[in-house]
Amino acid sequence: MARRRKGRPVSGWLVIDKPADKTSTQVVSRARRLMDAAKAGHAGTLDPIATGVLPIALGEATKTVSYAMDGAKTYRFTIRWGEARDTDDLEGRIVAESPVRPDRAAIERALPGFVGEIEQTPPAFSAIKIAGERAYDLAREGQAVALAPRRIRIDGIRLTGLPDADHAEFEVESGKGAYMRALARDLALALDTCGHLSALRRLRVGAFTLDAAITLPHLEQLAEQSALESVLLPIETPLADIPAVALTETEAHRIRCGQTVALFRRVDRDRLAELTRDTAAEQPMALARLGDRPIALVRLDGGQLHPVRVLNLYE
Repeated sequence: MARRRKGRPVSGWLVIDKPADKTSTQVVSRARRLMDAAKAGHAGTLDPIATGVLPIALGEATKTVSYAMDGAKTYRFTIRWGEARDTDDLEGRIVAESPVRPDRAAIERALPGFVGEIEQTPPAFSAIKIAGERAYDLAREGQAVALAPRRIRIDGIRLTGLPDADHAEFEVESGKGAYMRALARDLALALDTCGHLSALRRLRVGAFTLDAAITLPHLEQLAEQSALESVLLPIETPLADIPAVALTETEAHRIRCGQTVALFRRVDRDRLAELTRDTAAEQPMALARLGDRPIALVRLDGGQLHPVRVLNLYE
């Protein structure tokens, strides 16, 4: 049996404008095949009905996925008032109805209660694991799913439109782990009605925005033109919020080999000051570089740089 070809060691980020007719996994698989990449992952699943920013990490960029996922997100969504659904979005079955349709004034009064650090119970149809099983698998089997509330952060929420009495449109800025479906559900309950998410579009994930996003048909066109590299973003794109430290050739070699680099010399004082200037962390993280080339994610501990994730890039 012939061995399966693994693909090229291509590394970097793609930003795809996910369509509503595909899952995040399907989009990643298609992008990986088009790029002929050996490895791929994404920075945050979008529900099947959702569209918008889906950052895809290729090759060594997969080592920076957690930093992308920690970035702030911006969403635009629509709530359909008067119908609660078991999935908290339009794909589910109706489980409750209400004649109440909140007006603009009532909605505006309720919004401040959803800003800041708040408790949120994730949707029953979510990928959270319960005793090793995905919650959505249990819910589809008709089992009762009880998920514990989680602490999430909503940085801002504003009403952007009221197209009709049944619908309201919002834009939200949030931190990691916030479910827009749950936010829609809970906002409706706070307004003495019920509701579900009828449309969702992600506008931003950290440093990745719609401005840099391309559609799958565009990516396929670029593949036909052998121009895929033109839309590949650098590995370090999601690392803009952590400091960089310049290495010498000898230091870079040590880091690549998994060894530490000491910063005890007088000439290292500026580098230490830069690494600790804007963080309260006891062991701040940094991106180690050799010239313009990213070498590794490193941790500063006791005046030494410790490699955390070495980036195995090749010329």
